[in-house]
Amino acid sequence: MSAGYEQVMDWVRRFAADVAERKDELTKLDQAIGDGDHGTNMDRGLRKAVEKLDTVDGEDIGAALKAVGMALVSSVGGAGGPLYGTFFLQAGQSTAGRSELDTEGFAAAVRAGVEGVQARGKAQPDDKTMVDALLPAAAALEEGGGLGEAASRAADAAEDGMRATIPLIALKGRASYLGERSRGHQDPGATSSALMMRAAAQAFAGSS
Repeated sequence: MSAGYEQVMDWVRRFAADVAERKDELTKLDQAIGDGDHGTNMDRGLRKAVEKLDTVDGEDIGAALKAVGMALVSSVGGAGGPLYGTFFLQAGQSTAGRSELDTEGFAAAVRAGVEGVQARGKAQPDDKTMVDALLPAAAALEEGGGLGEAASRAADAAEDGMRATIPLIALKGRASYLGERSRGHQDPGATSSALMMRAAAQAFAGSS
């Protein structure tokens, strides 16, 4: 089974709602090793993105995801806006013209998104960034199976990747200035990425 346009939009809306609910937690994580604004910035950007979704005509998933990406790029400060914006812009490019996504299609969208993030932020695995959650999620999706099951597996992989950032020393972004002191803190970008993948698992739960 595939996810239709409305299920994909539900993914974005769930992600926005989860970030709104947990923005204080994200901000607290960012206060420890970053600028302290990840939660508020992402909340503001995703609210704008959801507003933008309501103005998209038709059922082109790619066009809708690109609209999300543009909203994030234009309204989120710090690194989060350009990186999440790039993720959704590249995912939108991958899904252009499609009104539904199967496991393979969603896997390709996430892979395109994370490759865009890596190209923009120059982050590698174990640099203590959102890439540490997104790469395992992409790999889990590429194992195939029904979309609901694959998305759940990807969310689990993203959460494992998120937790694995705790002992790492940050090598990218503001956190990298702390060196050894960045160890012992969970990366805020990996945390919001795990929320994004869990939101997808919930939105696609009915797609076997």
